[in-house]
Amino acid sequence: QVQLVESGGGLVQPGGSLRLSCAASGGIFTINVMGWYRQAPGEQRELVATITSSGRTNYTDSVKGRFTISRDNAKNTVYLRMNSLKPEDTAVYYCNAEGIYYSRSGYRSNFRSWGQGTQVTVSS
Repeated sequence: QVQLVESGGGLVQPGGSLRLSCAASGGIFTINVMGWYRQAPGEQRELVATITSSGRTNYTDSVKGRFTISRDNAKNTVYLRMNSLKPEDTAVYYCNAEGIYYSRSGYRSNFRSWGQGTQVTVSS
């Protein structure tokens, strides 16, 4: 199965910046969509941003103009640059990827995988 490994979370002051990274591995044939979601304590997981293999992006309204999602298709890696961070951005951020991979049988199968999550805390 395809695995996602995230990095880049941490503690930052309001107005600061962070960059998250997520690398996918494991018999990948193609990744159609990669994205970032977040979940704050007591809240449901919500979409932050997505990017297709052709570079089309989508953002939730609350991060437009502050966050930028990008990807390196050759490295199967997605990034999230977060600027002008606010306390309400505090959450666990999860990477997501959907596409096609080679199963153990050698056949191509669809996959949807999640990363383990990385904590982002915005506080003074």
